[in-house]
Amino acid sequence: MDAKTKDKLKHMDVDSSKITDEQTRSDVGFLLNGVEQLATENQQLEEQNQKLKDEINRLNGEQGKPDIRPQKKDDGDVSSERERKPKEPLNRKKRKKKKDTIKASRVKKCRVDQTSLPSDAIFKDYDSVVIQDIVIKPDNIEFKREVYYSPSLKKRFIAPMPPGYQGEYGPGIKSFILCLYNDSNITEPALYRLLNSVGIVISKATISRIITDDVSIFHEEKQSIVAAGLQSTGYQHIDDTGARVNGKNHYTHVLCNPFYTAYFTRPSKDRLTVLKIIAGDDLEFHLNEESLLLMRELGLPEKYLSRIEERCNPSRILNEFEIDELLREYFPDPSKHHKNRKVIKEASAVVAYQCREDAIKILLCDDAPQFKSITEYLSLCWVHEGRHYKKLKPFRAVNQVKLDNFIDEFWGFYRVLLDYKKSPGEQQAEKISNDFDALFGKCTGYDLLDERIAKTRAKKDNLLLVLKHPHLPLHNNPAELGARTQARKRDISLQTKNDKGTEAKDSMMTIVGTATKLGVNVFDYIHDRISKAFSMPSLASVITKMSQATPDTG
Repeated sequence: MDAKTKDKLKHMDVDSSKITDEQTRSDVGFLLNGVEQLATENQQLEEQNQKLKDEINRLNGEQGKPDIRPQKKDDGDVSSERERKPKEPLNRKKRKKKKDTIKASRVKKCRVDQTSLPSDAIFKDYDSVVIQDIVIKPDNIEFKREVYYSPSLKKRFIAPMPPGYQGEYGPGIKSFILCLYNDSNITEPALYRLLNSVGIVISKATISRIITDDVSIFHEEKQSIVAAGLQSTGYQHIDDTGARVNGKNHYTHVLCNPFYTAYFTRPSKDRLTVLKIIAGDDLEFHLNEESLLLMRELGLPEKYLSRIEERCNPSRILNEFEIDELLREYFPDPSKHHKNRKVIKEASAVVAYQCREDAIKILLCDDAPQFKSITEYLSLCWVHEGRHYKKLKPFRAVNQVKLDNFIDEFWGFYRVLLDYKKSPGEQQAEKISNDFDALFGKCTGYDLLDERIAKTRAKKDNLLLVLKHPHLPLHNNPAELGARTQARKRDISLQTKNDKGTEAKDSMMTIVGTATKLGVNVFDYIHDRISKAFSMPSLASVITKMSQATPDTG
């Protein structure tokens, strides 16, 4: 297709709704949507063809087409921040003066040359100016430890070292390394160069050991943070992103709410993995009527359902070893029936989890399958839903107008929900529900857009859960921001090498992310724990205190 024909088709303004003959109207609409579909497929084929050409060139020892990043965001941008956020008037807040927040570490007086003053000059006052500076230098301490010897016991008694000063390096250096590596994303080689440049004699291996070995205290803190965080609100955000462990693909799961962010790196991201994360790896399994219903819903064949039904015992609680033994009895060949095993195990674990008193009631996430059926309610992210519309790339100009108009209506409805959260009520909820049906029940004549609208309409209960629970956020941005933090860590450090390094990464990212949310100074907190001073309250206790003082988090 030449450029002239392509341009004519693109700007062909045919409104099929004005055609009076029903059959002709249907045929014209079908043809116009066919042009749209073919244009979309053609674009996909061109991109695929270019990738194949690039791969052939690389196999021949040449280079493919360079991937030059555009100067501005192009049509590939699916962010909805501009549409989502309402236009607010410029609010010129009175900024706090910088000098009011900066404390002087020392005072130095600047003298006036007396010889330059006139004879009648009289001293009045000082004009104070606080200049910020920093000193990075070694603070090496020689500890002289008293030694006593008992001839009768033939034993020496040596004065203990102060808390936090085990090994060759003090809590200052260890905290400095942990803070720069985990909070500022400084790499180990860069830390080595920085420390050596200021006179610290340390090896690369020692820096690595401090990052992975000297954080055992933070593993327990992470568990306390997660326990307090799960109880701090009636809902939880969750998301996941890719990670690498010793060259193998893993997934880092992000669990959070307004008071904490926790990270868990696991080999998979299935429903059972998510359950273990939110249940603290302490899973139980119930084989009862409820789990059978869920197994049927998840696709377990009837012949296996009848066998499971024979073994149902509502009063019996199985542990993971017992459920695995039962599955080996049902499916003795380990190379077959992977899906059936998975469905039985997931369904029985979900039912057992939902019976717990501490079970999460509402999970806020995207519509990935591994998050479904775990909790009593599932609330979907409006921002994630909005991205689906931004991904549509209509060929015809008239369809672009239709898409732009619908996106405006989409985010207009979103802002109505924001207003509802401020002043909820039954009448408003009913009206919003009806408005949802009207908005996502319309037919635009642009087939791809109409298909997308129908998919959104099918998620009504999950997208409008906020009408029953007005305290719920409308988006999953906190978890996605946490996932982005993991992505930046992956870009900088590529991977962890073993389980110990992975656990250290997850624990320290949890400490840093949670401290930041709570307004706790990250370096001070790490130093407080490394030095064993424990003068600062635990992050878990801060979560509990802040959540109790914050309304509408239930």
